[in-house]
Amino acid sequence: MQPEESIAVRRPERWGEPMDASINDGDVSWLRSREPFASMDSDSFPRSIPLEGILRNDTRLHRCEPGEIIVREGDYGNSAFLVLAGSAAVIVKSLLPEQLGRSEVEKLSWTEALRKYLGRSRHPESRRPDQVTSGANGDSSNVRQVDDRPALFLQDFEAVLRRDRSGAQRPVTIGPGEIFGEVAAMYRSPRTATVIAETEATLLEIRWQGLKILRRDKGFADTLDRHYRQNWLTIHLRELPLLRHLPEANLNRVAASTQMHSFGRMEWHADYKKIRELPVQKQIESEPVVAAEGRMPTDLVIVRSGFGRVSKTYGASDRTTAYLGKGHVFGLDEIAYNSLRPESAPPKTLDHSLRAIGFLDALFIPAEVFAEEILPHVRRSELPESVSELVTTVNHKRLGGDTKHHDSDRREESRGRTDRRSADRASNLGQGDWKDLPSSEGQQFQPTGLLEFIVQNRVNNGTAAMVVDLSRCTRCDDCVKACASTHDGNPRFVRQGIAHEQIQFVQACMQCSDPVCMIGCPTGAITRDKDSGVVRIHDPICVGCGTCANSCPYENIRMAEVVDPKGRPYTDMDSGKPIRKATKCDMCQSQPTGPACVSACPHDALVRIDLTESEPLQYWLDRRS
Repeated sequence: MQPEESIAVRRPERWGEPMDASINDGDVSWLRSREPFASMDSDSFPRSIPLEGILRNDTRLHRCEPGEIIVREGDYGNSAFLVLAGSAAVIVKSLLPEQLGRSEVEKLSWTEALRKYLGRSRHPESRRPDQVTSGANGDSSNVRQVDDRPALFLQDFEAVLRRDRSGAQRPVTIGPGEIFGEVAAMYRSPRTATVIAETEATLLEIRWQGLKILRRDKGFADTLDRHYRQNWLTIHLRELPLLRHLPEANLNRVAASTQMHSFGRMEWHADYKKIRELPVQKQIESEPVVAAEGRMPTDLVIVRSGFGRVSKTYGASDRTTAYLGKGHVFGLDEIAYNSLRPESAPPKTLDHSLRAIGFLDALFIPAEVFAEEILPHVRRSELPESVSELVTTVNHKRLGGDTKHHDSDRREESRGRTDRRSADRASNLGQGDWKDLPSSEGQQFQPTGLLEFIVQNRVNNGTAAMVVDLSRCTRCDDCVKACASTHDGNPRFVRQGIAHEQIQFVQACMQCSDPVCMIGCPTGAITRDKDSGVVRIHDPICVGCGTCANSCPYENIRMAEVVDPKGRPYTDMDSGKPIRKATKCDMCQSQPTGPACVSACPHDALVRIDLTESEPLQYWLDRRS
């Protein structure tokens, strides 16, 4: 008897963990009857990722009460919100920090700082009652339970709405079928406005993975793209120094031709620990290629979110030469040269490859659009030196050898060169800038190895990483003691961490450029200060859930049980459990000295440094050689 012929089928793919495990078949059916899902074509989605599966796994239903803050200006998020019933109000005018449950950091004078130091409690992590909960003084708390979740409320929201409606900047009402927050969700950017529930409302929260799949429906994708292009794309393009002098008509034509692409996983921190253990070459090979070395450049790549690794092939391996972050461009040298080259000269191919480090979101401007719409308006100081010289030569020939104009071109180029290098970080950041950096012990740093080490361990994410020169550090722990004295008797870091040669990257909050710790906080207690960029915890609205600590890929946030100045522990009046708060480095924002750890180091061995750029670390190493 012949065996039956086997049938090959594709294994169905399912989500590992639903966003809301309580959503059932009835909820999914109800959602399918509402817009925009009612108009979606189920055939637009693969069988392994059906529309019903997205609604079941990538969404969460919320019932919001009037005055509840849904999203706050400046916060980060990875989800958008669809209004199903009721209405929400977009507050155009920025609200006061205290209205949003935040507290401003007051810079202490030397006298005040000394008085606070001398009057500190001898008990670690001590708090006054008003520092533990926003309702400690008898007022109605900003944080209340709605169903089974903590929610933050705007105090006197009706008065705020009345006052705003009477002014020039009126709040925008969002009703059923309208979506908000999709730009911040898709592109990992801060929320640009505060949205509150105007009436009792039912919202559907859609995480970014679901949004991305829902874009398979052309109508839904067109709506999101149209909204982004109408409201945000030209703003993002204008922020690029290369385009700051572009006429409005040219900018609009550039925007119309620009494409948007993402590479890698937005939730890169979930794989961080596993990926960092790979050998460097294996790690590089695992990263999605954005643009390949040796290929003809077809687009100018602008990094909008995340980081990219710039690498070059050496033999059978790849060597990291730079990394690019938000606002950096890739391929400018080659595209600009090809646009200006003499007919007899061959075109340039890409000299390096660009790969996504975990996640990278980018804008792509076609090379021909760059040549026609952008290049004629670019200041030579914004261009790579080789291309700038080519522009001068072309203009010199066009002017028939007019040395007066030629010298003027040279002077303009010279004036702008320093500003372009220090501020704009244009094309292929840092390539060729790294040289052998001698250590104080007479050894030679391996610059490429250091760059690869930084990227492999993702410390390029830090805007204020704690870096220690181990050749100068005597392990006296004065930095730790100073931190403890400033922060309730409990230091906000430990003097340990990964090291490369004599440079150690200490395990302290780096104030990340991509702060994944801020995503998922139920009350928005962890936020970035808009002036200093420091990521802070606002104790009165921190519910101690530990979401931020679990999300931090570097384990730089810790949960601590808090006590009053006499050492008596705070407990929850309902459950009797200890009150916990998230703790982390806050860069000693209130201290006149700045970071206490840096000020206390007697050997000048410690620095807080921005690693999202390669230049600051290079300058620090050069200065110490």
